[in-house]
Amino acid sequence: MDRITAAEVFVTIAERGSLTAAADGLDMSRAMVTRYLAQMEAWSGARLLHRSTRRISLTSAGEAALARCRQMLEIAGQMAVTDGPEAETPRGLLRVACAQVLAQQVLGAAMTAFLKRYPATAVDLVVDGRTVNLVEERIDLAIRITEQLDPSLIARPLGICPSVLCAAPSYLAAHGTPRDVTELAVHNCLTYSYFGKSLWKFKDAASGEPSAVAVGGNLSANDSMTLLAAAREGAGIAMQPVFAAAPLIASGQLVRLLPGHEAQTLDIYGVYNSRRQMPAALRVLIDFLVDWFATHLAT
Repeated sequence: MDRITAAEVFVTIAERGSLTAAADGLDMSRAMVTRYLAQMEAWSGARLLHRSTRRISLTSAGEAALARCRQMLEIAGQMAVTDGPEAETPRGLLRVACAQVLAQQVLGAAMTAFLKRYPATAVDLVVDGRTVNLVEERIDLAIRITEQLDPSLIARPLGICPSVLCAAPSYLAAHGTPRDVTELAVHNCLTYSYFGKSLWKFKDAASGEPSAVAVGGNLSANDSMTLLAAAREGAGIAMQPVFAAAPLIASGQLVRLLPGHEAQTLDIYGVYNSRRQMPAALRVLIDFLVDWFATHLAT
């Protein structure tokens, strides 16, 4: 880990009196602050802070470390900073976490284009449906599609993810086609475990009036692609990202339902550890993805 940043984190903890206050002051996640503190103690070979439920205080080793850290930061601040083109050339490996549906349908092409534009960079895609721990798993960027992001996370909106209601012709032939959102309550709806499992939300395309219906069915999953495949096979009605369902709708394997009602739109976020000292490669990747999602996600 960067010793200069670790020193800055430790000094900020000491000055502000808590890890949470230091995280706020540094615009950094609390988990990242904790990691830097742990690394400082590992380098020092001693506990640097006394912790209680109400306050923290420096140990004798912490007092000595604080003086050295302040001296280190003063020297670092006096050093000339290279401002040539090489200083900001995006380079290095980025670990990016995302769900399977986003990786296969969107990010495979997006990362290919990114790497062509920035050939000195490399990307390790960590494809996993669960919410990863950025610090423990050394993730630079986690891309999440969600209805509501935890406000404690450091994140940048990357785009929106419109949804579409769809079902296979075989299901509709056997069970009928819903003509109104209220009719979904009597259909077999394939639900996603992470959000909206029992309540699907819509907006009237003409008036903008919101509506919601409680749904249920005999199949739920924490993976969107599993539900998409089940819908294609006639298992029931699914609410899917437009970018995932559009090719199957175009080919006739799925039918779009209730076009007069816009299905719920979710937000896409890029979650990362800190806005401070962000590597050039990560900064340009986030900017690139904002442009990519705006251009390539169908509505």
